[in-house]
Amino acid sequence: MNTAIITQNVPKVVWEELSQSFVVPTSDLIEVVHLLKDHAEFEMDYVSNVAGVDWLARKEKVKNADGTETEVEKPGYLEVVYHFYSMKRKHGPVALRCRTNRENPIVPSITPVFRGAEFQEREIYDLYGIQFSGHPDLRRILMWDEFKDFPMRKDYKEPDDYEWEPTPHDEVLEKAQTHYAKPNP
Repeated sequence: MNTAIITQNVPKVVWEELSQSFVVPTSDLIEVVHLLKDHAEFEMDYVSNVAGVDWLARKEKVKNADGTETEVEKPGYLEVVYHFYSMKRKHGPVALRCRTNRENPIVPSITPVFRGAEFQEREIYDLYGIQFSGHPDLRRILMWDEFKDFPMRKDYKEPDDYEWEPTPHDEVLEKAQTHYAKPNP
């Protein structure tokens, strides 16, 4: 597989050797996904995994021109990671990483191109708060509708009171206890 095809066709895409993945700007994501699907070199027809990642702000040492090191603050970001395979050509994976800011995280949905990404994008939206523009049914899939936060973010603060959580379990438990209750002797 000639991965240089992607960086030649979409110049803003960067191949990252360490992670063996492409870092794709959000503005170019759909173009790269179509290239993976339609180009004869790839013919990627299956997206196996779409995952969210939360990278907090960190300090990183950078070498200056004079040989000294300076510590710089790298801002945090959210990332969506995609793994594509070709069942037809029996190769892969090709991994894409698409980064977005933490304050207003928006990434284009690949669901119109790969229907199999629908539930995975909904899960990422639900747990990380990343909006997928163009998604046909972006709503919570694991948390209840009234839940206000995103529990997979590293800065998530767990509430101290879960009593308000809506659940049918109390009704089910009450019916079971009533139905299966043993009479007292």
